[in-house]
Amino acid sequence: QRPVKGWFGMRLALLRLHPLLPLPSGPWRGSVLPLGEGKPPRPSSPAFLGPRAGRGFHPAVPRSLSPQGEEEGSSLSVRHGWRIAPPCHGWGERAWAVLAARSRGFSLPSSNLNINDVLGNYSLTLIDALDTLAVMGNSSEFQKAVKLVIDTVSFDKDSTVQVFEATIRVLGSLLSAHIIITDTKQPFGDMTIKDYDNELLHMARDLAVRLLPAFENTKTGIPYPRVNLKNGVPPDSNNETCTAGAGSLLVEFGILSRLLGDSTFEWVARRAVKALWSLRSNNTGLLGNVVNIQTGHWVGKQSGLGAGSDSFYEYLLKSYILFGEKEDLEMFNDAYRNIQNHLRRGREACNEGEGDPPLYVNVNMFTGQLMNTWIDSLQAFFPGLQVLIGDVEDAICLHAFYYAIWKRYGALPERYNWQLQAPDVPFYPLRPELVESTYLLYQATKNPFYLHVGMDILQSLEKYTKAKCGYATLHHVVEKTKEDRMESFFLSETCKYLYLLFDEENPVHKSGNKYMFTTEGHIVSVDERFRNSLWQDILPGEEDSAEKIKPNELKAVNFSSNCNRVPDERRYLLPLKSNYMRQIDRMVGLI
Repeated sequence: QRPVKGWFGMRLALLRLHPLLPLPSGPWRGSVLPLGEGKPPRPSSPAFLGPRAGRGFHPAVPRSLSPQGEEEGSSLSVRHGWRIAPPCHGWGERAWAVLAARSRGFSLPSSNLNINDVLGNYSLTLIDALDTLAVMGNSSEFQKAVKLVIDTVSFDKDSTVQVFEATIRVLGSLLSAHIIITDTKQPFGDMTIKDYDNELLHMARDLAVRLLPAFENTKTGIPYPRVNLKNGVPPDSNNETCTAGAGSLLVEFGILSRLLGDSTFEWVARRAVKALWSLRSNNTGLLGNVVNIQTGHWVGKQSGLGAGSDSFYEYLLKSYILFGEKEDLEMFNDAYRNIQNHLRRGREACNEGEGDPPLYVNVNMFTGQLMNTWIDSLQAFFPGLQVLIGDVEDAICLHAFYYAIWKRYGALPERYNWQLQAPDVPFYPLRPELVESTYLLYQATKNPFYLHVGMDILQSLEKYTKAKCGYATLHHVVEKTKEDRMESFFLSETCKYLYLLFDEENPVHKSGNKYMFTTEGHIVSVDERFRNSLWQDILPGEEDSAEKIKPNELKAVNFSSNCNRVPDERRYLLPLKSNYMRQIDRMVGLI
């Protein structure tokens, strides 16, 4: 284990010594107690979700849309993926081998990062899917799952995990489920747990403390990509990390800090974001995708919207939406302008003019020159992000491009070469990004076209990926061969967005609350009480580098278009004119 140094080392040492530090400030002061000291009092300003009475478990997939004429909603993937799990696997396991009807657990040797980076030797799928059950209104399964997590999951393991994956999949889900349980209004039905004593919040804090060593002893403040849950950063750790992995921790760490009244977690995550931002190119304003955490030199100079970069941009905007920090919005606005200036190709307008369809490509961060002719499936999240900032017209075009690829293969290949019109990397691990963008575009436009897109995706999943004990990764999107693996994000994101797409009466849409989804699809409320934390527990040496967090009011993003100005025709005509639709179909080899 690496030595502890400086003020950060002092804070980390204190966190390790004491099960829960006293809460010296913040609106949640006194709401969290050390483990074993009884139930805490209700905080006066809790980060609770908003109003609405309980509801039943009634997915609103129209009977006419249900494939094979099945009972209303019964074909929804999440039902099969969740309900068959206990007899097939048992919830004590980490992930699912859905073809062999067995669990897929931690692999030895520990150097097998392909498996162990994500799994962590804890019940990953069980944890990651918690709030999906709540959103579905399935209180009995949610309560069973939460109790199982509390009774069986421990992070005191000699497991080396990826900081990013542990944060978005596990920490984010624990926090989301905790907020749902402690919501006095219970909009999703009765999700309360008898004798609940903030166990999920304590678990979230325990995990976060075990991740903190990744932020130690880096000259830039950018964290190591991996950490051992028991022993800290391994001595042979790689000094290289990707932009998304290091810069997409702020939402989860920020929520945890504001629930606990302890700035430590948000501060280290925010420091990493600022460090990455300071390394952007002076010429283009772009960031690369792989950086050395000690030198600050870019190892990977590719700038794009896919793997290695995607959620960095997503969390600049979502951190502002959630916490109201103006600097996050300023960084996002600047980043978005640079993306438009250097990554976007094709005609200027989506639905008018001549030229190729708009497309976002991978370029050199310093020159803006094209680096390759492929895009990856993770980039399909970007239309959804554009919806959040109100750039709906451009989102429509990019979404149509990814949907055309889906129509050709019945899935999205992990990497697609738009010049060769063929997959470069042909597997599909049940990723949610296209579904997410489809859901958000439907919410913005209410155009039934996106319901048809969703049903097309659902039918493809049923046809090509359904397995004995869940849904399987497609090893090859052309040959439709399966791989014996179902990632946890299939239940936490893919199924959740499909479900919400068709469930118009869901409290997410009808409760009057404003909700936001994390990059792993975990639901949190956009609550003023997350925006009112004045940190007063600054340690010596922290004053010069940490900025005190001040409450801010949410203001509209300063772009020319916004969701309130979506043209009426977007609600009943094809979102993209037919000639432009055919142009995209030709571009991907459909016609």
